[in-house]
Amino acid sequence: MKVYIARHGQVLHNLLEQYNTNNEDLTPLGITQAEELKEKIKEYNFDIVISSPLLRALHTANIINVKKKEIIIDERLKERDCGNLSGKPLNITNREEYWNYYTNIQYGTAENIVLFFERIYEFLNELKKKDYNSVLIVAHSGVSKAFSGYFEGIQDGKFLKRGLKNCEIKEYNL
Repeated sequence: MKVYIARHGQVLHNLLEQYNTNNEDLTPLGITQAEELKEKIKEYNFDIVISSPLLRALHTANIINVKKKEIIIDERLKERDCGNLSGKPLNITNREEYWNYYTNIQYGTAENIVLFFERIYEFLNELKKKDYNSVLIVAHSGVSKAFSGYFEGIQDGKFLKRGLKNCEIKEYNL
């Protein structure tokens, strides 16, 4: 099965370079990015769209769903919960360490990276059992990092630079 993972368009916390748990919608640029992605993938054939329940991903999914396929919402595709870091600048943490699979550092009440990856891996293992030829998944940068770990291996454990940019898409074979 082909699995396409797309990241949502820009939201305000991306622009402000902040951690955020707010369920915010796309910025005008984020909508434009989603429209551009829609054009890029209009010839892709997918059986279904699966989206994070967060508004930014769901809005992106609705924009890029050119063929009007069913959109299933899956809670496991939510972004890594940053806990009490929400609203704070990204630079208050060592970002390399925050996205290091092997770290022993716990930043506030942020979701543990290993547990976060396990949540995404559970989703992918369940998806393997489905009878789809091609699936479009719309989620978040952190989710795309976990996909990278699942399909490409944990390697050195450093995931900061392994995530998708806004409205970037990547293909995997499951």
